[in-house]
Amino acid sequence: MSGLSIDNISMRFDLPDGSSVQALKDVSLDLKTGELLSVLGPSGCGKTTLLNILAGFLAPTGGQVRLGGKVVTGPAKERGMVFQQGALFEWMNVRDNVSFGPRMKGQKPSQYRDNVNRLLDIVGLRDFKEKAIYELSGGMQQRVALARCLANDPDVILMDEPLGALDALTREKMQGLVLKLWKETGKTIILITHSVEEALLLGERLLVMAPRPGRIHREYRLPFADLGVGKDLREVKKHPDFAKRREEILGMIWDMEEEIMGKAEGA
Repeated sequence: MSGLSIDNISMRFDLPDGSSVQALKDVSLDLKTGELLSVLGPSGCGKTTLLNILAGFLAPTGGQVRLGGKVVTGPAKERGMVFQQGALFEWMNVRDNVSFGPRMKGQKPSQYRDNVNRLLDIVGLRDFKEKAIYELSGGMQQRVALARCLANDPDVILMDEPLGALDALTREKMQGLVLKLWKETGKTIILITHSVEEALLLGERLLVMAPRPGRIHREYRLPFADLGVGKDLREVKKHPDFAKRREEILGMIWDMEEEIMGKAEGA
């Protein structure tokens, strides 16, 4: 499967009063197979809208997305989604949640059992496979969500603020897990986040988006994701370029927020 191509994507939402909101305008990007992209920007810059277009949940009003040369026209197994809240099936246990996709494809237990157990090992949940979802912590539920996504073997994993609701320690552990899965599976991953530090740690490539209309403001290619695989992420943050990039991007986003507030007050 070749890479993901985003070609002049625009998205306009028409409102009941006859007005409209231009959520995205002329967004273009090419991702090679196996790249890890983080996306951040101020509220209203269209991050989640872009992710929903990539997932096939929304049809853009302009442009197109292609995966492996094929135009994306709706949801498909080649693109898996991990939401901020795991969107798990509460009435199923961990194992049944992870095996849901293969079962819906008509696979027999003998076909998916070993892979499900392998994925539960990777995310550290093999001893919890019989547990109900409500018995798990937030971090463990997100591990289930990751394993369930991987069980469908997508080419691209889309992640919408998947770690945003976690406490700081659990979030750091999950960041390490995302890097581990990226290297071990070779999947293309696109991660939306509001955290500049998280975007730096998890973005082999990092996009800063600007709002009104949503567009790519700046792109970075960074070493921190590769440096963080299997390492203490707190040590990665001590890299001499990490603080420099963090302050640069924070200032960039702060300026955008100030501009948004100024326009709002002048409206």
